[in-house]
Amino acid sequence: MNSSPSTRSNVAVLKTSPETVLDDYARLMRMAEYQQHLPHTQQTLLKLNLSWTKYFPACSSQPWQVEGVVKAMLADGYTPDELLPVENKTVVTNPRKGAENNCWMPVLEEYGLTFTPLPEVEWVKYQFKSPLLKLNEIFPEGIEIPKMYIGRNVLHLPTVKTHGHSTTTGAIKNSFGGLLKEVRHYAHKYMHEVLVDLLYMQRELHPGHFAVMDGTVCGDGAGPRTMHPKVQNYILASADPVAIDAIAAKMMGFDPMTIPYIRMCTERELGMGDPAEIDIVGEDISDVNFHFETKRSLVIWGDQLIRKGCLRPLEKLLLHSPLVAWAPFASNVYHDSLWYPTIGQARIRAFQQTPWGQLFAEYASRRSRMQSRVSG
Repeated sequence: MNSSPSTRSNVAVLKTSPETVLDDYARLMRMAEYQQHLPHTQQTLLKLNLSWTKYFPACSSQPWQVEGVVKAMLADGYTPDELLPVENKTVVTNPRKGAENNCWMPVLEEYGLTFTPLPEVEWVKYQFKSPLLKLNEIFPEGIEIPKMYIGRNVLHLPTVKTHGHSTTTGAIKNSFGGLLKEVRHYAHKYMHEVLVDLLYMQRELHPGHFAVMDGTVCGDGAGPRTMHPKVQNYILASADPVAIDAIAAKMMGFDPMTIPYIRMCTERELGMGDPAEIDIVGEDISDVNFHFETKRSLVIWGDQLIRKGCLRPLEKLLLHSPLVAWAPFASNVYHDSLWYPTIGQARIRAFQQTPWGQLFAEYASRRSRMQSRVSG
Protein backbone atom coordinates (compact mmCIF):
# COMPACT_ATOMS: atom_id res chain seq x y z
CA MET A 1 0.00 0.00 0.00
CA ASN A 2 2.99 2.32 0.21
CA SER A 3 3.75 4.93 -2.40
CA SER A 4 7.14 6.47 -3.09
CA PRO A 5 8.74 8.53 -5.87
CA SER A 6 10.17 5.36 -7.42
CA THR A 7 6.89 3.42 -7.35
CA ARG A 8 4.07 5.74 -8.29
CA SER A 9 0.54 4.72 -7.43
CA ASN A 10 -1.88 4.11 -10.26
CA VAL A 11 -5.65 4.11 -10.45
CA ALA A 12 -7.57 2.50 -13.31
CA VAL A 13 -10.69 4.40 -14.39
CA LEU A 14 -13.23 3.37 -17.04
CA LYS A 15 -16.50 4.65 -18.39
CA THR A 16 -19.14 1.94 -18.45
CA SER A 17 -22.79 1.17 -19.19
CA PRO A 18 -25.36 -1.33 -17.95
CA GLU A 19 -24.85 -3.38 -21.14
CA THR A 20 -21.07 -3.70 -20.70
CA VAL A 21 -20.49 -3.29 -16.96
CA LEU A 22 -19.56 -6.90 -16.14
CA ASP A 23 -16.95 -7.07 -18.91
CA ASP A 24 -15.77 -3.57 -18.02
CA TYR A 25 -15.13 -4.60 -14.42
CA ALA A 26 -12.93 -7.45 -15.62
CA ARG A 27 -11.01 -5.11 -17.95
CA LEU A 28 -10.67 -2.51 -15.19
CA MET A 29 -9.24 -4.97 -12.67
CA ARG A 30 -6.77 -6.35 -15.17
CA MET A 31 -5.67 -2.86 -16.15
CA ALA A 32 -4.89 -2.26 -12.45
CA GLU A 33 -3.00 -5.63 -12.36
CA TYR A 34 -5.08 -6.82 -9.44
CA GLN A 35 -3.71 -10.36 -9.48
CA GLN A 36 -0.28 -9.06 -8.48
CA HIS A 37 -1.82 -7.74 -5.27
CA LEU A 38 -4.11 -10.64 -4.34
CA PRO A 39 -1.89 -13.76 -4.30
CA HIS A 40 -3.54 -17.17 -4.57
CA THR A 41 -1.46 -18.38 -1.63
CA GLN A 42 -4.05 -16.80 0.70
CA GLN A 43 -7.81 -16.55 0.60
CA THR A 44 -9.26 -13.14 -0.27
CA LEU A 45 -11.90 -11.36 1.80
CA LEU A 46 -14.41 -9.53 -0.39
CA LYS A 47 -15.33 -6.70 1.98
CA LEU A 48 -18.71 -5.52 0.81
CA ASN A 49 -20.09 -2.12 1.74
CA LEU A 50 -23.45 -1.97 3.55
CA SER A 51 -24.44 1.54 4.61
CA TRP A 52 -28.15 0.75 4.86
CA THR A 53 -30.10 -2.47 5.29
CA LYS A 54 -32.51 -1.11 2.70
CA TYR A 55 -31.50 -0.64 -0.92
CA PHE A 56 -30.77 2.93 -1.88
CA PRO A 57 -28.80 3.82 -5.04
CA ALA A 58 -25.07 4.49 -4.44
CA CYS A 59 -25.43 3.73 -0.74
CA SER A 60 -23.96 0.20 -0.69
CA SER A 61 -22.03 -2.15 -3.01
CA GLN A 62 -24.04 -2.50 -6.20
CA PRO A 63 -25.03 -6.03 -7.33
CA TRP A 64 -23.34 -5.52 -10.72
CA GLN A 65 -20.20 -4.43 -8.87
CA VAL A 66 -20.25 -7.64 -6.83
CA GLU A 67 -20.93 -9.77 -9.91
CA GLY A 68 -18.32 -8.01 -12.03
CA VAL A 69 -15.62 -8.58 -9.44
CA VAL A 70 -16.55 -12.19 -8.67
CA LYS A 71 -16.98 -13.16 -12.32
CA ALA A 72 -13.60 -11.66 -13.26
CA MET A 73 -11.77 -13.39 -10.42
CA LEU A 74 -13.26 -16.80 -11.18
CA ALA A 75 -12.42 -16.37 -14.86
CA ASP A 76 -8.83 -15.54 -13.88
CA GLY A 77 -8.31 -18.73 -11.91
CA TYR A 78 -9.49 -17.93 -8.40
CA THR A 79 -11.77 -20.60 -6.97
CA PRO A 80 -15.00 -20.07 -4.98
CA ASP A 81 -13.40 -21.33 -1.79
CA GLU A 82 -10.67 -18.68 -2.16
CA LEU A 83 -13.21 -15.82 -2.09
CA LEU A 84 -14.91 -14.89 1.18
CA PRO A 85 -17.65 -12.23 0.90
CA VAL A 86 -18.10 -10.54 4.30
CA GLU A 87 -19.87 -7.60 5.89
CA ASN A 88 -20.44 -6.41 9.44
CA LYS A 89 -23.39 -4.95 11.30
CA THR A 90 -23.77 -1.52 12.80
CA VAL A 91 -26.25 -0.38 15.40
CA VAL A 92 -28.56 0.44 12.47
CA THR A 93 -27.81 -2.26 9.85
CA ASN A 94 -28.37 -6.01 9.56
CA PRO A 95 -25.89 -7.73 7.22
CA ARG A 96 -28.07 -10.72 6.31
CA LYS A 97 -31.11 -8.58 5.49
CA GLY A 98 -28.89 -6.07 3.74
CA ALA A 99 -27.35 -8.77 1.57
CA GLU A 100 -30.87 -9.75 0.49
CA ASN A 101 -32.19 -6.23 -0.07
CA ASN A 102 -29.12 -5.14 -2.04
CA CYS A 103 -29.36 -8.26 -4.25
CA TRP A 104 -25.94 -9.65 -3.36
CA MET A 105 -27.30 -13.09 -2.50
CA PRO A 106 -28.46 -14.24 -5.96
CA VAL A 107 -25.06 -13.22 -7.35
CA LEU A 108 -23.10 -15.07 -4.67
CA GLU A 109 -25.31 -18.15 -4.97
CA GLU A 110 -24.96 -18.25 -8.75
CA TYR A 111 -21.15 -18.25 -8.50
CA GLY A 112 -20.95 -20.66 -5.57
CA LEU A 113 -19.83 -18.20 -2.89
CA THR A 114 -21.01 -18.09 0.72
CA PHE A 115 -21.78 -14.79 2.45
CA THR A 116 -20.38 -14.45 5.98
CA PRO A 117 -21.87 -11.88 8.38
CA LEU A 118 -19.00 -10.80 10.62
CA PRO A 119 -21.06 -10.78 13.85
CA GLU A 120 -21.27 -14.56 13.41
CA VAL A 121 -17.50 -15.20 13.37
CA GLU A 122 -14.91 -15.23 16.15
CA TRP A 123 -13.43 -11.87 17.18
CA VAL A 124 -10.11 -11.62 19.01
CA LYS A 125 -8.09 -8.87 20.65
CA TYR A 126 -5.10 -8.01 18.47
CA GLN A 127 -2.05 -6.06 19.58
CA PHE A 128 -0.92 -3.87 16.71
CA LYS A 129 2.72 -2.88 16.43
CA SER A 130 2.03 0.31 14.48
CA PRO A 131 1.81 3.63 16.36
CA LEU A 132 -1.96 4.06 16.14
CA LEU A 133 -3.19 7.63 16.47
CA LYS A 134 -6.48 7.16 18.32
CA LEU A 135 -7.88 3.63 18.41
CA ASN A 136 -5.82 2.46 21.40
CA GLU A 137 -7.16 5.48 23.29
CA ILE A 138 -10.75 4.86 22.16
CA PHE A 139 -10.58 1.15 23.02
CA PRO A 140 -8.17 1.00 26.00
CA GLU A 141 -9.21 -2.57 26.80
CA GLY A 142 -7.97 -3.73 23.40
CA ILE A 143 -9.01 -3.63 19.76
CA GLU A 144 -11.10 -6.60 18.71
CA ILE A 145 -11.00 -7.73 15.08
CA PRO A 146 -12.44 -10.71 13.20
CA LYS A 147 -9.99 -13.57 13.58
CA MET A 148 -10.57 -14.54 9.95
CA TYR A 149 -9.00 -11.23 8.83
CA ILE A 150 -5.54 -12.24 10.02
CA GLY A 151 -3.27 -13.31 7.16
CA ARG A 152 -5.87 -13.06 4.37
CA ASN A 153 -5.96 -10.68 1.41
CA VAL A 154 -8.70 -8.08 1.31
CA LEU A 155 -10.57 -6.60 -1.65
CA HIS A 156 -12.82 -3.63 -0.83
CA LEU A 157 -15.99 -2.84 -2.80
CA PRO A 158 -17.00 0.74 -1.89
CA THR A 159 -19.05 3.22 -3.90
CA VAL A 160 -18.34 6.82 -4.87
CA LYS A 161 -20.20 9.01 -2.37
CA THR A 162 -19.95 11.79 0.15
CA HIS A 163 -20.03 11.29 3.92
CA GLY A 164 -21.06 13.69 6.66
CA HIS A 165 -18.32 12.50 9.04
CA SER A 166 -15.39 12.24 6.62
CA THR A 167 -16.29 14.46 3.60
CA THR A 168 -15.92 11.52 1.22
CA THR A 169 -15.88 7.77 1.78
CA GLY A 170 -14.36 4.94 -0.19
CA ALA A 171 -11.74 2.23 0.07
CA ILE A 172 -10.19 3.42 3.33
CA LYS A 173 -13.40 3.88 5.25
CA ASN A 174 -14.78 0.57 3.97
CA SER A 175 -12.42 -1.13 6.44
CA PHE A 176 -14.14 0.83 9.24
CA GLY A 177 -17.10 -1.51 8.78
CA GLY A 178 -15.00 -4.67 9.03
CA LEU A 179 -12.17 -4.14 11.48
CA LEU A 180 -14.22 -2.58 14.28
CA LYS A 181 -17.20 -3.96 16.16
CA GLU A 182 -20.60 -2.30 16.12
CA VAL A 183 -19.48 0.11 18.86
CA ARG A 184 -17.25 1.73 16.24
CA HIS A 185 -19.48 4.80 16.47
CA TYR A 186 -17.22 5.67 19.43
CA ALA A 187 -14.65 6.56 16.76
CA HIS A 188 -16.82 9.18 15.02
CA LYS A 189 -15.27 11.98 17.08
CA TYR A 190 -11.83 11.28 15.63
CA MET A 191 -12.91 9.93 12.25
CA HIS A 192 -9.93 11.11 10.19
CA GLU A 193 -7.32 9.85 12.66
CA VAL A 194 -9.15 6.51 12.91
CA LEU A 195 -9.08 6.10 9.13
CA VAL A 196 -5.29 6.50 9.27
CA ASP A 197 -5.19 3.87 12.03
CA LEU A 198 -7.20 1.46 9.88
CA LEU A 199 -4.58 1.61 7.14
CA TYR A 200 -1.82 0.92 9.66
CA MET A 201 -3.83 -2.07 10.89
CA GLN A 202 -4.42 -3.43 7.41
CA ARG A 203 -0.71 -3.28 6.58
CA GLU A 204 -0.11 -5.67 9.47
CA LEU A 205 -3.06 -7.96 8.81
CA HIS A 206 -3.31 -8.42 5.04
CA PRO A 207 -0.60 -9.71 2.69
CA GLY A 208 -2.60 -8.33 -0.26
CA HIS A 209 -4.87 -5.32 -0.57
CA PHE A 210 -7.01 -4.03 -3.46
CA ALA A 211 -10.11 -1.89 -4.04
CA VAL A 212 -12.75 -1.77 -6.78
CA MET A 213 -15.05 1.26 -6.55
CA ASP A 214 -18.40 1.69 -8.23
CA GLY A 215 -19.25 5.14 -9.58
CA THR A 216 -21.98 4.11 -11.98
CA VAL A 217 -24.45 5.82 -9.68
CA CYS A 218 -22.80 8.15 -7.17
CA GLY A 219 -24.05 9.74 -3.95
CA ASP A 220 -24.08 13.53 -3.56
CA GLY A 221 -25.03 15.48 -0.45
CA ALA A 222 -25.84 14.03 2.97
CA GLY A 223 -24.06 10.72 2.68
CA PRO A 224 -23.74 7.88 3.31
CA ARG A 225 -27.51 7.33 3.20
CA THR A 226 -29.71 10.38 2.59
CA MET A 227 -28.10 11.35 -0.70
CA HIS A 228 -29.05 12.44 -4.18
CA PRO A 229 -28.17 9.49 -6.48
CA LYS A 230 -26.52 10.77 -9.66
CA VAL A 231 -25.63 8.64 -12.68
CA GLN A 232 -21.97 9.13 -13.64
CA ASN A 233 -21.06 5.82 -15.37
CA TYR A 234 -17.53 5.41 -13.93
CA ILE A 235 -15.74 2.52 -12.22
CA LEU A 236 -12.32 2.65 -10.53
CA ALA A 237 -9.72 0.19 -9.22
CA SER A 238 -6.37 0.42 -7.45
CA ALA A 239 -4.05 -1.36 -5.05
CA ASP A 240 -3.50 1.98 -3.26
CA PRO A 241 -6.56 2.83 -1.13
CA VAL A 242 -5.36 6.39 -0.58
CA ALA A 243 -4.92 6.97 -4.31
CA ILE A 244 -8.31 5.59 -5.31
CA ASP A 245 -10.03 7.65 -2.60
CA ALA A 246 -8.12 10.73 -3.75
CA ILE A 247 -9.07 10.28 -7.40
CA ALA A 248 -12.71 9.61 -6.49
CA ALA A 249 -12.68 12.76 -4.34
CA LYS A 250 -11.18 14.78 -7.19
CA MET A 251 -13.83 13.47 -9.60
CA MET A 252 -16.51 14.48 -7.09
CA GLY A 253 -15.09 18.01 -7.10
CA PHE A 254 -12.98 18.08 -3.94
CA ASP A 255 -9.30 18.87 -3.47
CA PRO A 256 -8.17 15.54 -1.98
CA MET A 257 -5.28 16.97 0.01
CA THR A 258 -7.66 19.25 1.94
CA ILE A 259 -9.52 16.18 3.24
CA PRO A 260 -7.74 15.35 6.52
CA TYR A 261 -7.67 11.54 6.27
CA ILE A 262 -6.27 11.61 2.72
CA ARG A 263 -3.65 14.21 3.65
CA MET A 264 -2.60 12.40 6.85
CA CYS A 265 -2.31 9.04 5.08
CA THR A 266 -0.13 10.64 2.41
CA GLU A 267 2.10 12.35 4.97
CA ARG A 268 2.64 9.00 6.70
CA GLU A 269 3.46 7.26 3.39
CA LEU A 270 0.48 4.92 3.66
CA GLY A 271 -0.40 5.74 0.07
CA MET A 272 -0.52 8.70 -2.31
CA GLY A 273 -3.28 11.28 -2.10
CA ASP A 274 -1.84 13.99 -4.36
CA PRO A 275 -3.47 13.56 -7.80
CA ALA A 276 -0.39 15.05 -9.46
CA GLU A 277 1.61 12.06 -8.20
CA ILE A 278 -0.92 9.41 -9.27
CA ASP A 279 -0.94 7.75 -12.69
CA ILE A 280 -4.39 7.30 -14.22
CA VAL A 281 -4.83 4.28 -16.48
CA GLY A 282 -7.78 4.24 -18.86
CA GLU A 283 -10.00 7.31 -19.15
CA ASP A 284 -8.82 10.89 -19.33
CA ILE A 285 -10.50 12.40 -16.25
CA SER A 286 -8.52 15.65 -16.16
CA ASP A 287 -11.67 17.70 -16.74
CA VAL A 288 -14.10 15.54 -14.76
CA ASN A 289 -15.89 17.37 -11.94
CA PHE A 290 -19.22 16.17 -10.57
CA HIS A 291 -19.55 19.34 -8.44
CA PHE A 292 -20.64 17.34 -5.40
CA GLU A 293 -21.08 18.93 -1.99
CA THR A 294 -20.93 17.15 1.35
CA LYS A 295 -23.83 17.85 3.66
CA ARG A 296 -24.78 16.46 7.03
CA SER A 297 -27.96 14.51 7.60
CA LEU A 298 -30.05 15.32 10.65
CA VAL A 299 -28.61 12.27 12.43
CA ILE A 300 -24.95 13.09 11.68
CA TRP A 301 -25.55 16.74 12.60
CA GLY A 302 -26.92 15.62 15.97
CA ASP A 303 -24.06 13.17 16.51
CA GLN A 304 -21.45 15.86 15.87
CA LEU A 305 -23.31 18.33 18.09
CA ILE A 306 -22.88 15.87 20.97
CA ARG A 307 -19.29 14.87 20.21
CA LYS A 308 -17.84 18.23 19.20
CA GLY A 309 -20.47 20.92 19.73
CA CYS A 310 -22.49 22.60 22.45
CA LEU A 311 -23.82 19.28 23.80
CA ARG A 312 -20.32 17.91 24.40
CA PRO A 313 -20.70 17.93 28.22
CA LEU A 314 -23.43 15.30 27.74
CA GLU A 315 -21.36 13.04 25.45
CA LYS A 316 -20.56 10.39 28.06
CA LEU A 317 -24.13 10.21 29.28
CA LEU A 318 -25.77 10.14 25.83
CA LEU A 319 -23.29 8.01 23.87
CA HIS A 320 -21.24 5.96 26.36
CA SER A 321 -23.84 4.75 28.84
CA PRO A 322 -26.91 2.47 28.67
CA LEU A 323 -28.84 5.56 27.53
CA VAL A 324 -27.08 5.25 24.16
CA ALA A 325 -30.04 3.10 23.02
CA TRP A 326 -31.76 6.36 22.07
CA ALA A 327 -29.27 6.94 19.23
CA PRO A 328 -30.00 3.88 17.02
CA PHE A 329 -33.70 4.28 17.82
CA ALA A 330 -33.65 7.90 16.65
CA SER A 331 -31.62 6.97 13.58
CA ASN A 332 -34.03 4.21 12.57
CA VAL A 333 -37.05 6.44 13.10
CA TYR A 334 -35.56 9.23 11.02
CA HIS A 335 -34.00 7.15 8.23
CA ASP A 336 -36.36 4.17 7.93
CA SER A 337 -39.71 5.54 9.06
CA LEU A 338 -39.57 9.17 7.93
CA TRP A 339 -36.95 9.84 5.25
CA TYR A 340 -36.99 6.59 3.25
CA PRO A 341 -40.77 6.30 2.66
CA THR A 342 -40.98 9.95 1.55
CA ILE A 343 -37.90 11.67 0.11
CA GLY A 344 -36.06 8.38 -0.36
CA GLN A 345 -38.85 6.71 -2.32
CA ALA A 346 -39.18 9.74 -4.60
CA ARG A 347 -35.47 9.52 -5.42
CA ILE A 348 -35.69 5.76 -5.91
CA ARG A 349 -38.57 6.20 -8.37
CA ALA A 350 -36.46 8.64 -10.38
CA PHE A 351 -33.55 6.17 -10.29
CA GLN A 352 -35.81 3.34 -11.50
CA GLN A 353 -36.36 5.24 -14.75
CA THR A 354 -32.63 5.21 -15.55
CA PRO A 355 -30.84 2.32 -17.30
CA TRP A 356 -29.12 1.49 -14.01
CA GLY A 357 -32.46 1.37 -12.24
CA GLN A 358 -33.69 -1.05 -14.87
CA LEU A 359 -30.59 -3.18 -14.36
CA PHE A 360 -31.22 -3.26 -10.61
CA ALA A 361 -34.76 -4.47 -11.35
CA GLU A 362 -33.23 -7.43 -13.21
CA TYR A 363 -31.17 -8.31 -10.12
CA ALA A 364 -34.30 -7.96 -7.99
CA SER A 365 -36.00 -10.47 -10.28
CA ARG A 366 -33.10 -12.86 -9.79
CA ARG A 367 -33.49 -12.41 -6.04
CA SER A 368 -37.21 -13.21 -6.27
CA ARG A 369 -36.53 -16.37 -8.27
CA MET A 370 -33.93 -17.47 -5.72
CA GLN A 371 -36.32 -16.84 -2.84
CA SER A 372 -39.04 -18.80 -4.63
CA ARG A 373 -36.71 -21.78 -5.01
CA VAL A 374 -35.81 -21.65 -1.33
CA SER A 375 -39.43 -21.35 -0.15
CA GLY A 376 -40.58 -24.01 -2.60
